[in-house]
Formats: sequence, C-alpha cells, structure tokens
Amino acid sequence: MSVERRVRLSPDERRAQLIATGVNFLSEHALDELTIDRLAAMTGVSRALVFHYFDTRQGMQRAVVQAARDALLAATLPDQELPPKERVHDVLLRITRFVREHRGTFFSLVRGVASGDPAVRAVVDEAREANAEHLRVAWVELGEVDGTALRVALRSWVAFTEETLAALSVDDADRAEDPTVVAFLERTLDGVVAAARDARL
Repeated sequence: MSVERRVRLSPDERRAQLIATGVNFLSEHALDELTIDRLAAMTGVSRALVFHYFDTRQGMQRAVVQAARDALLAATLPDQELPPKERVHDVLLRITRFVREHRGTFFSLVRGVASGDPAVRAVVDEAREANAEHLRVAWVELGEVDGTALRVALRSWVAFTEETLAALSVDDADRAEDPTVVAFLERTLDGVVAAARDARL
C-alpha cells in the first residue's frame, strides 16, 4: 500500500500558501472571523507555525488584506494606451467585474477600513489613494486644474464608489456589473469633478 507523501514547502511557499488561503476565506467570511486557529486548520498546519510566520492575529490579517488589496489594484490598473476618458471607463468596468467575481474579498476590503487595527485601515486606505491618483492623472490630462479640491473630490468619490458597489451586490453580485451602474458612477464622477472645478479649497 502506497503512502501519500506530504510535499515540503519552502518558507516563502508556505507563507504564500497561508496568505492565499486567508484571501480565499474572505470570499465567504468577514475579516474578523479569520483567526490563527482557523487558518491553521484550513491549511493543515500547527497553530505555532502560523504564529511563526505572522507573530500575531493582527499581523496575519494585515498580510491577508494586503494581498487582497494588491489583487484589486492589479485587476484595475489603468491601461495607459487608452485616452483619459476611455481609461476611466475601462477601469470602472474592471472594478465592477472584480466585485462580481470576488465579492467577498471586495467586501472585506471595503469594510476593512472600519477595522480596529490601524495598520489594516492603512492598507485599505492605500488602495483608495492609488485609485484616486489614477483618476487624478486622467483628469489632469483632460485639462482639469490639479489642486486640493480635485484630490479631495476624487478620494471621496472612490469611497462612494466602493460603498455603492458593495450595497448593490449584497444580494446579487452580478448587479455590480450592470451597464447602468457603470453609467451612474461615471455621471457622479463627472459631477464631483465639476464641483471641484468651481471650489476654492
């Protein structure tokens, strides 16, 4: 009778496996439900081994949220070959697709900003800042004046978009990719940019 041999992973491979398992967990569960014991059980390793890689529960959750954030940013990276307005439209299409395909992960990121861990909030905020910066670059290319009003408006619009997509996909993730939703978000973006244009901040 043959005995199945367990594959021995390198430290980097093991850490990556633990993080990937944590990100997959977010597809169906909230971040707060991810504990050291639960991650150890899901990956078939000891509790001590998980602590070896992350030191604390907060450190583990931070690493998982960072990986989820990186996946979102990679999925929505602007296509620099497109004209500015088309680039924004393309990014909106891809973020709504990300919400449909990875709803749980997206929810955990959006709600992660309410986490009690400042480091987790910082990871989520970094994603918002990156997306707002992509938009700022596009609008400046279109002739908008770069300034405090535009930056504040775009940062706020990113948070608004996240909440909108999360709310619309609570019961039906496909709803987020509805063309009317994308059109609505584009109109609201045009509106906040117009408001910033007239502001004196």
